[in-house]
Amino acid sequence: MNSRPDSNGLSAWGDTPRPRGAAVLADPLLNKGTAFTERERDLLGLRGLLPPRVFTLEEQLHRSLIAVRGKATSIEKYIYLTNLQNRNEILFYRLVMENIEEMVPLIYTPTVGEACLQYGSIYRRPRGMFLSLRDRGHIAEAFRHWAQPGVRLIVVTDGERILGLGDLGALGMGIPVGKLALYTACAGVHPGYTLPITLDVGTDNVELQAGPAYIGLKDKRARGAVYDEFIAEFVAAVQDVFPKALLQWEDFGNTNAFRLLNQYRQQLPSFNDDIQGTAAVALAGVIGALRLTKSTLARQKILFLGAGEAGTGIADLYVAAAQAEGLTEPEARARCWFVDSKGLVVKHRGDKLAVHKLPYAHDHAPITSLAEAVRVLKPTALIGVSGMPATFTQEVVETMAQLNARPIIFALSNPTSKAECTAAQVYPWSGGRAIFASGSPFAPVEFNGQSHVPGQGNNIYIFPGVGLGVLVSEAREVTDEMFLVTARTLAQLVQPEDLAVGRVYPPLTKVREVSLKIAVAVAAAAFDAGLAAVPRPTDLAADISARMFQPVYRNYA
Repeated sequence: MNSRPDSNGLSAWGDTPRPRGAAVLADPLLNKGTAFTERERDLLGLRGLLPPRVFTLEEQLHRSLIAVRGKATSIEKYIYLTNLQNRNEILFYRLVMENIEEMVPLIYTPTVGEACLQYGSIYRRPRGMFLSLRDRGHIAEAFRHWAQPGVRLIVVTDGERILGLGDLGALGMGIPVGKLALYTACAGVHPGYTLPITLDVGTDNVELQAGPAYIGLKDKRARGAVYDEFIAEFVAAVQDVFPKALLQWEDFGNTNAFRLLNQYRQQLPSFNDDIQGTAAVALAGVIGALRLTKSTLARQKILFLGAGEAGTGIADLYVAAAQAEGLTEPEARARCWFVDSKGLVVKHRGDKLAVHKLPYAHDHAPITSLAEAVRVLKPTALIGVSGMPATFTQEVVETMAQLNARPIIFALSNPTSKAECTAAQVYPWSGGRAIFASGSPFAPVEFNGQSHVPGQGNNIYIFPGVGLGVLVSEAREVTDEMFLVTARTLAQLVQPEDLAVGRVYPPLTKVREVSLKIAVAVAAAAFDAGLAAVPRPTDLAADISARMFQPVYRNYA
């Protein structure tokens, strides 16, 4: 994965004519901008097309960092970085990787939420593919229009449930673009292998339909047979045109997310990051927290606020992990409780429960509020995946602290504006005893003379490594066992110095190291299960490490 791939995964150009002049500058994987040497400018026909001074990559990096920091708002920084990515990917990824803690919040959560809301007005040039219902019958043809035929990794959304922001339709393209940038920056997947896709099936967001800047279809969202046939054609086209591609389903609504995952996961290698990636990162955080509470998974009682993809995905993975510790499946499920928009999820509540909630609908009297549910059920861990801000109130947090010496409180909803509570709230309200993690980053909090560093329970620790492991093993299926192995691997990478400040995830500066470890674990699971389509290397870690993309300029002379 180090060199730019063509359809055979070979290095740039191969037997095709070498691009010259403006064509070189227009290709972000070939363009070095002002770093082209005098010799390269003559060789590639760039004489007169660039300013005369030749810069080193390091000098370009310095200039770009100054430019980013000179922007007044996060969305302005996002726009600058997007333009840089579209112009010079080597420089873009070098900038992100060397300033990972500063740049990730700008290219992904929380800024990507605002970027999606404004995507119609900040859209400059296409990145990825928009496939709409108007393309029915021509999706495979459209795929062949893509400049890079050797696609190995696709992130696709239909825009129905973008972060905690809801139905954004075609504006959700910011999510696949951002996710794939993280695959490269955090796990070394070559950007030439990646393809972001938005499936435009309409939107039920009436404000978007009426807005002058909306770039998608202004029809109501398609449902039923029309939707299903469109998805079926899309999947068949992926298999036909990009037969080695891994497909990541992203930000689909609850109505479709579970059934699409279950319908297609054995038809082509695919997974849903909102269900499985979130589950793995949350379970890893819980396992890390148990090193502080000196307890076990089998002894936990977890209360979830939000009973959608993320919550039930976490519960399902917890059940698998607790069974490995000796609980039966019914015993493990009985330790997971949910509060949704109508109150505690119980068997005889009166409304018709969605299928994914039924395994966690227990026999219990109705409870309408989260605060009452905490008092009655006495959970050891409270996990927010609701997209409802400020729902972990002072009363809720204080009750958790009364019930537990070290309450586990994860406010995982994204972006920051949707977090169930903030780090600045949870530590004082819990007397500094909460073990806290959040989906978006929060600054450290000083309380009672101690520094508390909140962990970021973000899927950035999970999906890049999972994808890399699947790609290098050419696994035919992405299994639930792979995500359980991933959660345990991530938890093991949390160091004593992290736990000492209350952080249950490694610092983001180590994310590339984390991704490599997870890729090795996932690939090993594929080989062990007989799912890999390639021979197993003698040294799996060395083989994967050698394939990881490094943002360095090619010498064209």
